[in-house]
Amino acid sequence: MAEQTGRSRPSRSGQPQRSRPDNRRSGDPRTGPPRADPVRHAAYDVLHAVGDRDAYANLLLPALLRERGLTGRDAAFATELTYGTLRGRGTYDAILAACSDRDDLDPPVRDVLRLGTHQLLATRVGSHAAVATSVDLAKDVCGPRPSGFVNAVLRRVATRDLDAWIDIVAPSQSQDPTGYLAVRHSYPRWIVEAFRDALGDASVAEIENALAAGNIRPYVVLALTPAEPGEAPNVLPAGEPTRWSPYGFRLAAGDPAPLVASGQAAVQDEASQLAALALTRVGLSGPDKLWLDLCAGPGGKARLLSGLAAGRGARLVASDIRPHRARRVLEALRRTQTHTGAVVAADGRQVPWPSGTFDRVLADVPCSGLGSLRRRPEARWRKTPGDVKELAVLQRELLEAAIDSVRPGGVVAYVTCTPHLAETREVVAAVADRRDDVTILDAPAVLSEVPDLRCPEPRRSTDSRYRRFAQFWPHRHGTDAIFLALLRRG
Repeated sequence: MAEQTGRSRPSRSGQPQRSRPDNRRSGDPRTGPPRADPVRHAAYDVLHAVGDRDAYANLLLPALLRERGLTGRDAAFATELTYGTLRGRGTYDAILAACSDRDDLDPPVRDVLRLGTHQLLATRVGSHAAVATSVDLAKDVCGPRPSGFVNAVLRRVATRDLDAWIDIVAPSQSQDPTGYLAVRHSYPRWIVEAFRDALGDASVAEIENALAAGNIRPYVVLALTPAEPGEAPNVLPAGEPTRWSPYGFRLAAGDPAPLVASGQAAVQDEASQLAALALTRVGLSGPDKLWLDLCAGPGGKARLLSGLAAGRGARLVASDIRPHRARRVLEALRRTQTHTGAVVAADGRQVPWPSGTFDRVLADVPCSGLGSLRRRPEARWRKTPGDVKELAVLQRELLEAAIDSVRPGGVVAYVTCTPHLAETREVVAAVADRRDDVTILDAPAVLSEVPDLRCPEPRRSTDSRYRRFAQFWPHRHGTDAIFLALLRRG
């Protein structure tokens, strides 16, 4: 079930539905039939799994919806509850702290309270229904004793709207602007600082716009698989073409699964499509017959590159360190019916091919994912600055391997789904500084149809190379915050 756009109305105007007896979960403290409706149970179960075992909401929720037979408006409402609560967690926790006299909450109680707070402050569910259904849910998953506490706290939450609570619980905007933005837009402080650094001398208003855009539910975007740009597949879904990618299609409604299963399309953000297209646009002298996707799993960019390579008489080799991800890449490529290359399971830092084998190389490296928080809101609470530091080491090693893999005169695209400086510009600059065979190309010029891609120069520096890097932003481009650098090996 793709996350829906627009605000969803609750089933039966927010009134609880009685779930079927077979919806019970093992280990619940309840002894009788479930009291809460199956929609809220599904949302709670995802929230709890995310916090308890680091589950991924975008993978678990669709499976639960299918398992429990939730479709249509019920599925849309469960999706809104799940993603909305994950996005607003930081703000809701600050509000709950002001409404509770307990410093430490049991995780199930905390998840029920977050879910109830989201209903009270960010949906059309009536206050009485939001509180009553949360109390029922607490009885089901926590037992009867915490239900009175849940009732009391949520009744306090219901006394004000979201803006009024933010005025109370957020730090002073003038004295602590980072802290204010962190609470106002529900981010850890370090991510607010990372966005501010990446935007350079941008105004406070633009920084706030960037943070706010990360909380807007995104459209589902598809990459179509025609033989030529603009050639339509057999059956187009309801929606419209994306602004810049000739292969992009924004889904207005419906399930993309049939198109994906048929090989006519795959879910892929427009900026990701454009990053792959940019690699193919750079002119080469000499051969242009063998391309590489170094970190190909799960296969979105490889799928697009494979079709483009086939149209030019070239072949794509796709590689991933994990065998199961390499298998997913192979499955994705086979569905396109255009793949003529190979898929291998290999560590991108210790590649099995000789240096200089390829004409074009894509290094879409593992990253913190801060650029796709619209789609994976729990990542903001899961990642830490320490994770970014470790990733930067891996990213530099993979970029080095990508440059070694391309022939002299060939081109490398370094791509991440994050705007964090330590994972983007600093990685490319550090690798380029260590080598004498690399030229940083003008990536925004290659994607000249897309406005406002140029990265600002770093503060207190005259390093003009930064302006050759491209950074997409949700608030500027309506895409994920994808970073792109293009390098030619000398």
